[in-house]
Amino acid sequence: MQSDSVLRLVWIYPDLLSTYGDQGNVLVLEQRAQRRGIPVETVHVRSADPVPEGGDIYLIGGGEDRPQILAAERLRRDGGLNRAIARGAALLAVCAGYQIMGTTFGGEEGQPVDGIGLIDIASGRGQGRAVGELAGEADPVLGIPTLTGFENHMGVTRLGSGVRPLARTAVGIGNGDGTEGCHAGKIVGTYLHGPALARNPGLADLLLTWAVGAQLPPIDDSWFERLRQERLAAVLPQ
Repeated sequence: MQSDSVLRLVWIYPDLLSTYGDQGNVLVLEQRAQRRGIPVETVHVRSADPVPEGGDIYLIGGGEDRPQILAAERLRRDGGLNRAIARGAALLAVCAGYQIMGTTFGGEEGQPVDGIGLIDIASGRGQGRAVGELAGEADPVLGIPTLTGFENHMGVTRLGSGVRPLARTAVGIGNGDGTEGCHAGKIVGTYLHGPALARNPGLADLLLTWAVGAQLPPIDDSWFERLRQERLAAVLPQ
C-alpha cells in the first residue's frame, strides 16, 4: 500500500465461502482502518469473476464441502490470488478457505483434493466434528493477545516447512495436534469463526500493519477488551 493510496480489501467468493459470519472480518478491517483515517476500498469477488491482483489484504471464509471444492478449482484456474500473495499482499483464510491454501484437503468423501499451494500445509478429515469454543495463546513472534473464536469443522491440518502455528490451543481442537491455524509470511490461516477479527482485534491490526507497512496509531478498545477478558475467563480452564 502506498502512503497516498487507499487500503484495498478483497473478499473472495462470498457466494461460495461465507459461513458463521466470516464476512464480518471484512467489516472489522474496514472499521478499524477508517477509525485511523485510512481510506478503504473493498471489492467482493464472486466465483465467476477473476481475482484482482492489486489488493492489499485478501480474505476468504468457510463453507461446505462442495463449495470448497469448487472454490479451490476456480482459484487454481484463475491464479490471481497466488500472484497477489507473491507480490506481497496479506491474506486471512478461515476454515475451508484455510484448508484450500495448502497442498491438499479432504473432499466430500474424504478423498484428497488439490489446494492452491500457497503454503506447505495438508488437511484431511478427522475422526469427529470439532464444534465449540476455541482459545489459545498466539505465537509469541506475532505479539498479539490470546486468540478466541468458534470452530465447526472435521479438519485435521498438518503444518509443513516454513509454516508456524498461529496459536497453541488451551480449549478446542484446532489443527488436531494441540495447535490452531498457521501463519507464514503475511498469510494467516485459522479455524476460528466468530467472526475471527471481531473477537480478536489484535489479529485485525496485525493484518493492517502488514498491509500499511508501518505501526498503526492506537485506538481505544478498552470497553471491548473487558468483554473479551470476561469471555476468555468463561471459556478457559481455571
